[in-house]
Amino acid sequence: MLLLSIETSCDETAISIVEAAGDFPHARYKVLGNALFSQIDIHREYGGVFPLIAKREHIATVVPMLEKAIKEAGLTGAHPHGTRDESLLEDLLTREPGLCHQLLTFHEEHGVPPIDAIGVTNGPGLEPALWVGINFAKALAHLWNVPVIPVNHMEGHILASVFDGSSLANLSFPSVALLVSGGHTELVLMKEWGRYELIGQTRDDAVGEAFDKVARLLGLPYPGGPEISRRADEARKASLPEYISLPRPMLHSGDLDFSFSGLKTAVRYGIAEKSLTDDEVRALARDFEDAAVHVLIAKLTKAVETHGAASVILGGGVAANARLRESISALGTTLAFPHLQVHLPSIALSTDNSVMIALAAHAHLSSSLTPIGARELRAQGNKSLS
Repeated sequence: MLLLSIETSCDETAISIVEAAGDFPHARYKVLGNALFSQIDIHREYGGVFPLIAKREHIATVVPMLEKAIKEAGLTGAHPHGTRDESLLEDLLTREPGLCHQLLTFHEEHGVPPIDAIGVTNGPGLEPALWVGINFAKALAHLWNVPVIPVNHMEGHILASVFDGSSLANLSFPSVALLVSGGHTELVLMKEWGRYELIGQTRDDAVGEAFDKVARLLGLPYPGGPEISRRADEARKASLPEYISLPRPMLHSGDLDFSFSGLKTAVRYGIAEKSLTDDEVRALARDFEDAAVHVLIAKLTKAVETHGAASVILGGGVAANARLRESISALGTTLAFPHLQVHLPSIALSTDNSVMIALAAHAHLSSSLTPIGARELRAQGNKSLS
């Protein structure tokens, strides 16, 4: 079957076409088309993502991304034009000015591709951004007469981390997933495919958010994660001395929750209005990264011990962090966990993307909504995985 997937939860507009052969989780997958537009350069001047600007950019780029994915997949050509009720399309896309016209123009040029179902992120994420993808999926479902599958963004990250480009790993259960991004820091227990239990989460800032805030304190551009990591790596290579001893929040709290606001505050007090030299910026970036990764690994280790995990999964945008990847990989080589499977996403699939949405959609084919039923689909900014 051919799945078209749509991801607009934050500041990436992504559309993929993935061929799935077989049943989840043993299917073979082939990515036929994969298009992504990143808004990072647009939001950089603001130091973070503005939801309404993100929405505007999704409206402007979702049809071009669809066209790019369709062309990559080789699905262009003459096809029947299918159902076309312009008044209904205008109603479905009333919140997205100009998108109906873009879609109708695309429809006139390309007709109906042989898509079997549409997967779309409906949460968690920024609701103005989510609505663009959801309403676009509803309109496509009407035009093409295909079902819509709502997808949890965080489940997509989990599946992307066990995807090798053509199939999912033979995952050993129970498994613990550490999900780290700008909006989430969670530990999720999986006892089988599709069965999730939230066992730990941040009580304030997500770790990705903390990276961005500390980067701003250090005068580094957005997004902060890569900037912090680059300077931290430079500090290690130069063996720079510790700038400040930073706390490891909630390290001994007795639970699996996180807190990163205190760590950010400690960095602010450490700077104390002074002008830092380049080496001091590098050293403080390393001190912060070491503290954050230390806490993440300690909590993950405790989760593995508590639940007898046979495997661990790292997912989310912060999964691209080299220090964190190295530290988690090392868990599978320690004497304490000699048989622990460690699953990391490729760098390309660490950040938000639509391939992961296609995988999650395939996992939930039974949750497909008819084009009429999909009209009731809503954005859920705080959608939970468990």
